[in-house]
Amino acid sequence: MTEQTAAIARQDAALEGLEPQWATARDFFALLKPRVMSLVIFTALVGLLLAPGEIHPVIGFTAILCIAVGAGASGCLNMWYDADIDAVMKRTRNRPVPAGRVTPGEALGFGVALSVASVTLMGLAVNLTAAALLALTIAFYLFVYTMWLKRRTPQNIVIGGAAGAFPPMIGWAAVTGTVSLESVVLFAIIFMWTPPHFWALSLFVSKDYEAAGVPMLPVVAGERETRRQILAYSMLLAPLGVAPWLLGMLGPLYGIASAVLGGLFLLGAVQVWRDDGTTAARRLFGYSILYLLLLFVLMLVDRYAGGWL
Repeated sequence: MTEQTAAIARQDAALEGLEPQWATARDFFALLKPRVMSLVIFTALVGLLLAPGEIHPVIGFTAILCIAVGAGASGCLNMWYDADIDAVMKRTRNRPVPAGRVTPGEALGFGVALSVASVTLMGLAVNLTAAALLALTIAFYLFVYTMWLKRRTPQNIVIGGAAGAFPPMIGWAAVTGTVSLESVVLFAIIFMWTPPHFWALSLFVSKDYEAAGVPMLPVVAGERETRRQILAYSMLLAPLGVAPWLLGMLGPLYGIASAVLGGLFLLGAVQVWRDDGTTAARRLFGYSILYLLLLFVLMLVDRYAGGWL
């Protein structure tokens, strides 16, 4: 931007009684949804480290970098498309696009550039299977979840949750070049975890979703049905979390610990079902994050230290 153009922008903003806001590096980093990205990176790394076979450290680092950039691109494109509803919701109204610090065109261009770069590098440096899965993840999150499901059905989180479940499968494919039953199990754990995690959140921010016109389950079906669904999915998640041990992927250390963690998750879901307030829902939402983190940490501990322990 030239000094003359900047001066005109400042004049226009002054005429409107507004101060111009310039995007910073922090704003563009915020477009990547870094907190979500950190979970994606970790689960992808676990998938990569659990996969049979060997991968050169540089290629492994490149694969994780591509997954991180691809996840950031997905978040960026999501913020571009959802800027209108983000502006309505209290917890999202200060995001760079609705706050006016980044223009929609800048967010779209940034997201597309990162998407193309991450998939291309993955295909050239790692393998085509991992690249195809990464491309599928980005496309699924943007077109299926963000553009189609999110504003149309209370099942948006159930189906759309697949996008967040792909990273360990991509990490696995980066090593093996294939999709196996083991990687599908890792996918299934995150896929089944997503609904109770987000529905617990939606119970105490439902007014935000209602104001924005997003048909989350509490808004469409009511809180009682949401609590019932949380319990139902938790009953499926608890045994699924133990599946890596039952299938022989991991040892008894993981099996016992995952059963305990799953039991605590189920207990939290029962409390949400019984509680008409938001305290139990807030508690389950917080624990759900810890549950997934500990589950994948245990996978690594069992694989690399289980025999010694």
